[in-house]
Amino acid sequence: MTKEIVEVPVLSAAVRALGVPLSLVTRAAGLVFVSGTPPLDLTTGKLVKGDIEVQTEASLKALKHCLEAAGTSLDNVVMVRIYAVNAGFYGAINRVYARYFPENAPSRTFVPVASWPMEFDIEIECVAVG
Repeated sequence: MTKEIVEVPVLSAAVRALGVPLSLVTRAAGLVFVSGTPPLDLTTGKLVKGDIEVQTEASLKALKHCLEAAGTSLDNVVMVRIYAVNAGFYGAINRVYARYFPENAPSRTFVPVASWPMEFDIEIECVAVG
């Protein structure tokens, strides 16, 4: 089995500029793995500020962008993990999330976390068929 690192326009460079040692998207064995994606602006690569709904929207847009760079889509997602700094955000996150996965939603795990070393409140990762 070989793996392929997928370059994501704007976002891969933004992650490298932060000095974070990861690839946003890796393809292997017919699957596409998207690393935890914080609320990143698709044109600047900068973190999007705002309440949890604004950040969730930005994270999901970035996730969709990553999938498209790998030649797949949200329709092919089989597993999602959402990491948030407050379990109380669950309802607000679900309201935004439901717009991106309105039918046949993938398997999902919600994980409350203490914090990150940067200023954001949510990070979303996924695995898709590629």
